Amino acid sequence: MVQCLEREGVEYIFGLSGGAAMPIFDALVDSKIRLILTRHEQGATHMADGYARATGRPGVVLVTSGPGATNTVTGLLTALMDSVPVIVICGQVIAPNLGTDAFQEADVTGITYPVVKHSYLVKNAPDIPQIVREAFYLATTGRPGPVVIDVPKDLSQGPCEAPFTDEVDLPGYKIPLRGDPAAIEEAAGYLMKSRRPVLYVGHGAVISGAGKAIMSLAEKLRAPIVNTLLGKGATDETHPLHLGMLGMHGTAYANKAVTDCDLILAIGARWDDRVTGKVETFCSDAVKIHVDIDPAEFNKVIHPDVCIEGDARLVVEDLIPQVDVLDTAEWLERCNKWRKQYPLKYPKQGGLRAQHVLDRLNAITRGEAIVVADVGQHQMWAAQFCKTRANRHWLTTGGAGTMGYGFPAAIGAKFGQPDKKVWAVVGDGGFQMTQAELATAQVHDLAVKCLVVNNNYLGMVRQWQELFFNNRLSGVDLEGNPDFVKLARAYGLKALRIRRPADIDRILTEAHEYDEGPVLVVAEVVKGDNVFPMIPGGASIADMLIEPPKGKLEKPVGSA
Repeated sequence: MVQCLEREGVEYIFGLSGGAAMPIFDALVDSKIRLILTRHEQGATHMADGYARATGRPGVVLVTSGPGATNTVTGLLTALMDSVPVIVICGQVIAPNLGTDAFQEADVTGITYPVVKHSYLVKNAPDIPQIVREAFYLATTGRPGPVVIDVPKDLSQGPCEAPFTDEVDLPGYKIPLRGDPAAIEEAAGYLMKSRRPVLYVGHGAVISGAGKAIMSLAEKLRAPIVNTLLGKGATDETHPLHLGMLGMHGTAYANKAVTDCDLILAIGARWDDRVTGKVETFCSDAVKIHVDIDPAEFNKVIHPDVCIEGDARLVVEDLIPQVDVLDTAEWLERCNKWRKQYPLKYPKQGGLRAQHVLDRLNAITRGEAIVVADVGQHQMWAAQFCKTRANRHWLTTGGAGTMGYGFPAAIGAKFGQPDKKVWAVVGDGGFQMTQAELATAQVHDLAVKCLVVNNNYLGMVRQWQELFFNNRLSGVDLEGNPDFVKLARAYGLKALRIRRPADIDRILTEAHEYDEGPVLVVAEVVKGDNVFPMIPGGASIADMLIEPPKGKLEKPVGSA
């Protein structure tokens, strides 16, 4: 098993040991693969996820049976929803004991079936080389995703004389690459008739490395770009044609452009509910073109005029020669007018604002750091104010919205990109779900930086309760939070605190330049701030709230 992993180029395994996996952990003693011992299996899976997103290479997890395996389910869901190549190898009870409710037995393949791209239960040791090869192939090709390999202990500690293999024969598993020429030609025809086009860029563009091609297409068409939360960094957000993130907490000018466009070209994006809002009113009069490597996404939410199945980069490269410069001067002028009329803003008075802290973090890092965000208000503010300039420099959990993702994912990203500055941006709620991984960062002297935006609330839920539930706060007050600075120092970390706006630049700069190990910065921010712009769940983009509303709002259909 370990030799197969070495052949796949694995450099790190994130995991937590246990009885059923001991033979594999024992084999790692003699391997060049570095074992990163985590404090929780969920943390291990998020580390592998962060490593994969930052590098484009699969992240690998090794855990024991039963609860060891089930603790990875949250990370598997996170990876599946966001198309991340993660391999989780689980120890399992000996094969004769399967189905007997043996100690720490769990039906891992059954439990994880809905949250993986594929799963294996090893039944014969000679199958291991073939299974490992297939697992890596499946995880990394087409639309990437997580794969589970469940290994009974009697097989992992028994003999295996099967030869290694590089061959993969999976009938029915086909990887689309270049798009249908007829569909691309049809799309080009629609583009040439457009006067108000928008390029809508998603995570698929990040995965395929399509950014350069998309920017060439945008510049040739003179078309504005918007991106999803996970599409940040596919193209440079500071480019004049870039309008930033669209959707529930996107920029007002991006959402207004999408509302008024006459054509929207989705590149590696899946029209999720955070973007479309009320589907019936989303770009109702615009031509819709959808480029995606996964045909299951076609006609699932939106029914486009043209669907092009293929790799985002290759499709866009084939589309560029078939289009020419569009007459979009009036359209771009209108978009720029919106940009000036509805800028991102925040109060400069009344205490320490999370928006101010993140705005200055962007300035101090110059947009060159890898920023890893957890889930909540701080995530949306980071997405708004931290402009991502390069591919794989923005990592966050999208589809699953997994609290606790941010800090361990940043650890994984730092292992994968040791020469890059890596900042985790987390809330006080999500951080406490995986804060034990402070030990993992400290043991390895990992120069990862963690910014805890501490408002003593589950802030996004509190915001919705304020706006839609008459401010009847329930289950959101995090009274009892620890002193995070003291906590970090107890783990041996350097820790700093920001209480005043005047201290932001000094402390963030000190943390950014500190490379002797991990550092934690706690920003004690205003408790009651809300994220705007905001589109209530299930509402139309036209119902976007740019500022706090006056009066009571209807309860939203969608979730926070």
